[in-house]
Order: sequence, then structure tokens, then C-alpha cells
Amino acid sequence: MSKAVPFVELRDTLRQMVAVLQCERQALAGLDLDGIMGCAFDKDALCGRLDEAGVDAVDDECRGLLDAARRLNEVNRQLRNLIAANVAARLEAITGSPALYQVRGSGPAYAYAGARG
Repeated sequence: MSKAVPFVELRDTLRQMVAVLQCERQALAGLDLDGIMGCAFDKDALCGRLDEAGVDAVDDECRGLLDAARRLNEVNRQLRNLIAANVAARLEAITGSPALYQVRGSGPAYAYAGARG
């Protein structure tokens, strides 16, 4: 088996990952839950394939694809965080109460656990 085969497989997987990340960004922008979940499933499967690839199978083209995937993933992470913050703010406005995970008072967040002893 030639050494080019792992490069081809890795490049193909990385290209697919970049495409999935682009689709995820579109799904996030459109708040398309089915699309977001489909992309999450696809990303998980592709990560499994990437785990099987050896580090020695990374050439210059693969490094470029890896960099593109990292950037797209970071953009998508920031978009997910913005959406989550927007939802939290809207829920807080509707309920008139602070966020569920917000710590009240000046004490430590887990002070109640110590009082049970």
C-alpha cells in the first residue's frame, strides 16, 4: 500500500469536516435545529475518522485544511455562545428573574453543600 492513500483519506475527511462546519454555520444562522443536530452527528463521525489518521499523514494541504476547520469551528462556537446569551437574556426579560446559573449573594456558589455535613 502506498503512503499516498492515508494523505488522500485524511484530505477527504478534512474537506468533509470543513463542509460540515460551513453547513453548521448556516444552520446556526438560520436557527435550524435539525440542521444543527445533523451537523453535530456528522462532526462526531468525522472526528472518529480523524482519530484513526496518523500524525505522520499531515502534509501542507492537510495543515491548511486543519487551519480552516479550526477557524470555522471557532466562529461557530462564538455564534453558539451569542445565541445562548441572547436566549438567556430574553428568558430573563420574560421571567423578570436573573439567569438560572447566576450566583446570588456574596457567598461561594456551593456553600449549601458544606452545610449538610
